[in-house]
Amino acid sequence: MDIHELTARQHAYFLSGATRPAAFRLDALRKLRAAVLRYEPELNAALLTDLNKPASEAYFTETGIVLEEIRFHLRHLRGWMRDRTVRTPLAQFWSRSFVSPEPHGVTLILSPWNYPVQLCLAPLVGAISAGNCAVVKPSAYAPATSRVLARMLGETFPPEYVAVVEGGREQNTALLDERFDFIFFTGSVTVGKLVMEKAARHLTPVLLELGGKSPVIVDETADLRCAAKRVIFGKLLNAGQTCVAPDYVLVQAGVREAFLRACRAALDEFLPGGDLSDFPRIVNEKHFRRLCGLLQSGTAVTGGGYDEARLQIQPTLLDGVGPEAPVMQEEIFGPILPVLPYDTLADCIGFIRARPKPLALYLFTQSRETERRVLESCSFGGGCINDTIIHLATTQMGFGGAGESGMGSYHGKKSFEAFSHERSVVRKHVHPDLPMRYRPYTPGKDRVIRRVLG
Repeated sequence: MDIHELTARQHAYFLSGATRPAAFRLDALRKLRAAVLRYEPELNAALLTDLNKPASEAYFTETGIVLEEIRFHLRHLRGWMRDRTVRTPLAQFWSRSFVSPEPHGVTLILSPWNYPVQLCLAPLVGAISAGNCAVVKPSAYAPATSRVLARMLGETFPPEYVAVVEGGREQNTALLDERFDFIFFTGSVTVGKLVMEKAARHLTPVLLELGGKSPVIVDETADLRCAAKRVIFGKLLNAGQTCVAPDYVLVQAGVREAFLRACRAALDEFLPGGDLSDFPRIVNEKHFRRLCGLLQSGTAVTGGGYDEARLQIQPTLLDGVGPEAPVMQEEIFGPILPVLPYDTLADCIGFIRARPKPLALYLFTQSRETERRVLESCSFGGGCINDTIIHLATTQMGFGGAGESGMGSYHGKKSFEAFSHERSVVRKHVHPDLPMRYRPYTPGKDRVIRRVLG
């Protein structure tokens, strides 16, 4: 179907009111859950083809997160949909004030390749839950997964309600030339700016999930063995091709050597004998070559090798990296981790604050004072104290960026809110009809108004 025709049909379907009832939304969520469970083996096979992602990692970073998101929405949707009464000012007596959520309308979900199931379907849960129609655009860089998603969603929903558009830049451009009521984009900062620019022509609201260089701070009080395992865990997921992956480590100079030893031990434990047979591969040759170039930014204290035929890079710790090194100038998005020493916490905080706000920040410390100083001084999208990554795997908190790392948040109720517009409504009684607001203005009316409003 032509993209313009597709969006026109979705606008017409949305205006029919079919997507608004709670029963319709709940039924659609149940259909999506059943489809994910039915297609899980095919999704796993596609993820293995596209990224060499093992089934265990596919579940707890992709399908499992989607299924939990659906479960949470099924449990709470009716409550979220209700009008919410708020206090009415005395000046508006006799009235009832309430907030009423409504769907945006026809929404566009542009998904990336690194978590092609989760980052396609989790936003779709929010779109369905809030009562919208949706056009989903999977990434062409994960073609096998894109094909399975297109077939799965095509069998589950009519295209005037939920549709998948496959393809590359040509299709992305055509979609962004259409008028949508809301755009949800996950990807790079560069493309995010383009999406925002295109959306501005129609004043379309956007939610941007971008990226950035997410720092890790390891101070002298940290449990170094635990810190190393959890930092390496976060870096190994999807071979570091994760928007909230630890991008570099700032470690207190006095514990630097001990931390590096603990990291090497963690790598030996997670990948015995350096076996990369089930380790995710780099998505394509262009990205692989860029990462190989970044390996030259410091001294590899472990790893540093690569397999061009398999597009795999050994998990690599880089020492001797300066702030101006190439690896510190861009988001790495691969299994390379620079480790930089710092002397004082003030130096560490200053280093982070001198750079764009990151999507995530991770702090390893047993000092509440250090925790307080970092949280009060550093701005970032979200993060963890004494862990990495796990803050995004919850339905109880929103996930999103700050500054250049994104705008808006989703997950759980935040997804429903992101895909909804909250209308502020006052229902006023006809009587009494107080005369103070009507012309002609008089000193007596002014005194009453000042007494009520002041």
